[in-house]
Amino acid sequence: MSDIEHPMTPDINRPPAVVLLSGGLDSATTLAIARAEGMACHALTFDYGQRHRIELEAAQRVARHLGVVSHRCVKIDVKFGGLAGTALTDAVGVPKDRDETQMANQIPATYVPARNTIFLAYGLALAETLGSGDIYLGANAIDYSGYPDCRPEYVAAFERMANLATKAAVEGRRLRIRAPLIQWPKTQIIQRGLELGVDYGLTHSCYDPDANGAPCARCDSCLLRQRAFEALGMNDPVT
Repeated sequence: MSDIEHPMTPDINRPPAVVLLSGGLDSATTLAIARAEGMACHALTFDYGQRHRIELEAAQRVARHLGVVSHRCVKIDVKFGGLAGTALTDAVGVPKDRDETQMANQIPATYVPARNTIFLAYGLALAETLGSGDIYLGANAIDYSGYPDCRPEYVAAFERMANLATKAAVEGRRLRIRAPLIQWPKTQIIQRGLELGVDYGLTHSCYDPDANGAPCARCDSCLLRQRAFEALGMNDPVT
């Protein structure tokens, strides 16, 4: 685990919270919500061998923009961690032009085995170290690509496990997995983020950007994002 160097915002008067930050639209909004709820935010980003490193740069931009207390990046050995063999880490084609029914009912090749479980486990360890009772996750079960680890029942199950597995919980400090976007449509997520001052031009969502980082406009993530901005009568600032 390494600290990412950028200006930090110390805030000892707020309770600490761990925020999983990918650099995407949802995690940026989640970070803004955590700050608005009075948390001193410690951002946690993961380098798990992504084919497109631009999302790590986006996470740094978002963390700097929203003023976190600390920002750590965890490097995971994808072969040991079981994260290889997907369209996000290997030479596997990214599904394009899927309709809403396909997104809701077919788990795509961009699914990364146990990713949220591994990320939340790291977040849990950091939260216990920091004396924090809150871990924020940008999971969403409405506008998503059918990932099983983005469902409310998964988040609830991990929270139960966390409160069985940690010294903090046994000694009376319960841990909460906070997923404020879990039941929000993408339009609501964007609206709330804009209210909280999120600059979505700093974020990155595409699963298959070009060599310059421009979004493909055809993968699930791009399509969901495009449709939401269009529904709000707005242009996506990254296109």
